[in-house]
Amino acid sequence: MTGPTQQLAERRESGRPAWAPLPRRAGLKPSASPLFSLRTPISAPARWTLAVLSFAIPLLVWVVLSFSGAVNPTLLPSPVAVVKAGLDMAGTGELFDDLWATTQRVLEGFGLAVLVSVPLGILMAGFAAGQAFFEPLLGLLRYLPASAFIPLLIIWLGIGEPSKIAMLFIGTVFFNTLMTADVVRGVPEALIDVSYTLGARRGEVLRKVVVPHSLPGMIDAIRVNAAAAWNFVVVAELINASAGLGYRIARSQRFLQTDKIFAVLVVIGIAGLLIDVLLRLLRTRVGKWTA
Repeated sequence: MTGPTQQLAERRESGRPAWAPLPRRAGLKPSASPLFSLRTPISAPARWTLAVLSFAIPLLVWVVLSFSGAVNPTLLPSPVAVVKAGLDMAGTGELFDDLWATTQRVLEGFGLAVLVSVPLGILMAGFAAGQAFFEPLLGLLRYLPASAFIPLLIIWLGIGEPSKIAMLFIGTVFFNTLMTADVVRGVPEALIDVSYTLGARRGEVLRKVVVPHSLPGMIDAIRVNAAAAWNFVVVAELINASAGLGYRIARSQRFLQTDKIFAVLVVIGIAGLLIDVLLRLLRTRVGKWTA
């Protein structure tokens, strides 16, 4: 067997590049803990411990900052003040009224976006003509800030509920369409070819192969964009709203009631988390084969 030096000499004589031999490296040592190993499962207790710490550490920092006096209470109220403000708003009923008004707008605006974006995404990914026709326009529209449409929406639809619903629709429909199309493109070509070979027609392939295979990914796209819908609804409720969590934040800001603002933010976070958990459970149920 020739050594590295002789191989280099042969390369020089043949006119090929004289590459230096690769350095010898020691084998990778396995990590002592699965917590620091790439893509290594961890135990259920460790997972729950980390989940609790993800909430406990920021809460502890908040408590220390608020009770130490390092920050003005007007700027950063204590957790106790925030809880008290939330209970006061819940006692008067305004918190539940605002939560329902906001949730209803999210369901209507984002629900309409899902009804439009899912079929459109399937059309774009399933047919080359659909992609050629729709993707250039949607690729442009997704970069337009939804909040920039507020003056136009007020002119077109007035200052009532339709403009708020349209704001949520514009803010989510383009991204959900493109994300749905990406999911549908991930359906293996072999599945489609086998379906046609077995005699399935185009509509049957869409209904029985493409849609079921893409459904878990579609739900994941809805999960991501549902969070965006909750962000946009706060902006939408600045358009002459008389109820809603965004309206309550704007009203509290006028009177420097930061404890109420924090309480509303906590409620928005909890509501969004509950929706995310429900969608994850739905995804697990309809996509057991992906686990």
